[in-house]
Amino acid sequence: MDIFSKCSSFTLARECRERGVYPYFHALESRQDTVVTMEGAGRIMLGSNNYLGLTIHPEVVSAAVEALGRLGTGCSGSRFLNGTLGLHLELERELAAFLRREGCVTFSTGFQANLGIISALVGRGDYVICDRENHASIYDGCRLSQGKMLRYRHSDMESLEEKLRSVPQGAGILIVTDGVFSMGGDIARLPEICALAEKYGARVMVDDAHGLGVIGEGGRGTASHFGLEDRVDVIMGTFSKSLASLGGYMAASEEVCEYVRHNSRPFIFSASIPPAACAAALAALRQLEAHPELPQRLMALADYAREGFTLRGVPVKPSAAPIIPICTQSADNTLLKAKQLYERGVYVNPVLPPAVSPGDCLLRTSYMATHTEELLDEAMDIIAEVFANG
Repeated sequence: MDIFSKCSSFTLARECRERGVYPYFHALESRQDTVVTMEGAGRIMLGSNNYLGLTIHPEVVSAAVEALGRLGTGCSGSRFLNGTLGLHLELERELAAFLRREGCVTFSTGFQANLGIISALVGRGDYVICDRENHASIYDGCRLSQGKMLRYRHSDMESLEEKLRSVPQGAGILIVTDGVFSMGGDIARLPEICALAEKYGARVMVDDAHGLGVIGEGGRGTASHFGLEDRVDVIMGTFSKSLASLGGYMAASEEVCEYVRHNSRPFIFSASIPPAACAAALAALRQLEAHPELPQRLMALADYAREGFTLRGVPVKPSAAPIIPICTQSADNTLLKAKQLYERGVYVNPVLPPAVSPGDCLLRTSYMATHTEELLDEAMDIIAEVFANG
């Protein structure tokens, strides 16, 4: 069989284009802001992870431009060899201090961070136990490791304990969970997870991609939100959301960081974060540190939107973060609603299988600290009208 036969038999994207409901790869023609220009028209942006709105902050942009002029466009090598800048070390030091950790390691992307951390820490004979709704990068990190992966039902602590009990005596165990789940906007049951980890001798890793800058004291994330910073062993996150750039990180003890630096193949064999992206992330982190009111404003706007949708009769799922899923059930209805909203000037993210179960599709909306109540009212009115019309 020709290995490319799967390509010729893949027709779903073409069929959606022919029906006029293909929802992906809409081209932005402006900065990532609360209102964007996309394919020639203005759209209210309710589909970005730019939670603090810092992608257009003058000091963040200026820092990137300055680094570009001073250090060039790229590092042309890995951190291990010729690709470490003083900027990388500065970012790691300041991020470790912000998260109250001994050490920090930066990766070129958030996806790569999960690949690099899990594959380095989970070896042959070890077990990694995952929430079923964890991000795809966590699953791929587990597959890249030489350990055995077990999955527990989403936020089900009885299921987690069942998996922990099944691990052979003496095996190493890493429990990995999203902090804020990216599709549902719910928060991991971290107190129970940490208690079970201590009971069974496991370590805990939290993917805080959607938690940093969003929840916790001053935006320090999920462990801070629950007062568990001393009981979570590894915090992973990204620079592509609240920190307005590109890259990923691991914050942990210096001993764990040193091990990962010297044993993580995705870290060792990848080019480092370019100077402009590194400088932008550092400047955004400093904005977050200087303005702890930003996460508070973000959460207040998310609460405003949740209440507004309820008052307008829009079917939303409960959430606790600036991510509000709107229920659409079927894939066809999801694609149709996303198209109708796009045409009326509101951009949202359609979520289809395999990201969700069939029959449980949704439109994912997300919010920025720079939105205004007036803009959210305009968007919610449009969404309510589209849903009222079937």
